[in-house]
Amino acid sequence: MIRFDDVTVAAGSVTLLDRLSLAIEPGPPTVLIGPNGAGKTTLLRLAMGLLAPTAGSVTRTDERRAIVFQRPTMLRRSAAANIRYASAGSDRTRELLALVGLEHAADRPARRLSAGEQQRLALARALARDPTILFLDEPTASLDPGSTKAVEDVIRTVSERGIKIVMSTHDLGEARRLAGEVVLLHRARLVETGFAPSFFDAPRTEEARRFIAGELLV
Repeated sequence: MIRFDDVTVAAGSVTLLDRLSLAIEPGPPTVLIGPNGAGKTTLLRLAMGLLAPTAGSVTRTDERRAIVFQRPTMLRRSAAANIRYASAGSDRTRELLALVGLEHAADRPARRLSAGEQQRLALARALARDPTILFLDEPTASLDPGSTKAVEDVIRTVSERGIKIVMSTHDLGEARRLAGEVVLLHRARLVETGFAPSFFDAPRTEEARRFIAGELLV
């Protein structure tokens, strides 16, 4: 679906991604992990088309893409109206509210929803654009366990419907629960990628072994 060939992204003297080559294919979720500043958000923004590479190339085979950021902005209108705005009046509003478990909140002001409810609404709003690939930037960061489970349940349902999920997380438990493929980034470079069970059970690099063990990568 998306191919990165020797991609570098730089902002002034700071390298945000360094000669990254990666193919993101259809299938179960691809989960990006790594320390703060590793390049996860940059990779998502690049894949979405919000950034252009400084060097190298990005090839996309499908233009139906959507993204949800860690702290999504809610419009000053009801939860249902937020979805209708994103879908240009689509009649899928009720369906999408049901998908994310927010039927009861359809007429409530979106900005008065809890953090977990807002994140699920942001997912519904992104899905209103009918994407084939959905990018999620740490969708459960700072959420309590109950809200995290609710968001993860939506992600599983969406993935089972054939929408490709590419998401970043700091939570290794979440990566184990959701990932089909894992991509480890460190210092703006791709360290290791692989099928999730193999990655967690038999990491090939020292950085991956240390990260899985909970050690700090500096």
